[in-house]
Amino acid sequence: MKILEANGANIPALGFGTWTLAGEPCSELVSKALAAGYRHIDTAAMYDNEQAVGLGLKGADVPREQMFLTSKVWPTEIAEGDLQRSVEASLKRLDTPYLDLVLIHWPSTSVPMAQSIKALNDVKAKGLARNIGVSNFTNAMIDEAVALSEHPLACNQVENHPYLDQHKMRDTCARHGLSLIAYCPLCRGGDLFFEPSVIAAAENHTKTPAQIVLRWHMEFGDAGAIPKTATPSRLKENLDIFDFQLTREECAEISGLVGRNHRICDFEFSPKWD
Repeated sequence: MKILEANGANIPALGFGTWTLAGEPCSELVSKALAAGYRHIDTAAMYDNEQAVGLGLKGADVPREQMFLTSKVWPTEIAEGDLQRSVEASLKRLDTPYLDLVLIHWPSTSVPMAQSIKALNDVKAKGLARNIGVSNFTNAMIDEAVALSEHPLACNQVENHPYLDQHKMRDTCARHGLSLIAYCPLCRGGDLFFEPSVIAAAENHTKTPAQIVLRWHMEFGDAGAIPKTATPSRLKENLDIFDFQLTREECAEISGLVGRNHRICDFEFSPKWD
């Protein structure tokens, strides 16, 4: 498994995302993901599945210290005091004494960043989280957050896939020693799996289109991905991407798909993307 070394954090580059999963199926998939070899599990308070994720962790035959558990705080809860209480509530639902990574889920238009970053640092100082970071921050926001933070930030978790140009964000993260962790790394399938460049690479390496796209993410040195699947058989498939490398030409052709400039997660509360 590729490990991202980001400002003191050692993040398994390929994680298991749990957005939209709930209840017993969520618990079972988390346990099966860990059994298959995943060590990075990603959740959030907003997903309303932390208790199910926690049960999945308990049901796996993997020591807690070998897991890398990420959760996120919703922007309405990132003021001083609120953020700390949100993390404490997450720990209780997950039934774990600490998180390996706590992220601010989205930037806020009402809470000053200095206040939220200070609260985030307090979570790390208290030992509730071993590492801290952000999600859905723009390049300028990353610069500001890094300048405000007493402790180094480990990552910016953002939407990233071949249809979305994130090279500026990769450069910004690299400049500050952060990793870029991709959500929606497969662009939720669809047309991407039928792109000639993806199909050709799949045939060349005897892999599936999904494996080719996930491998494309791994080709960037300081980048990772957290694909989600509700299909147990795809857990192993998504993980089976470390026995080959794409050629430089294949990477370039897949990267050339950014012309679509297609973003899935763009909401009323989203920042002005750059």
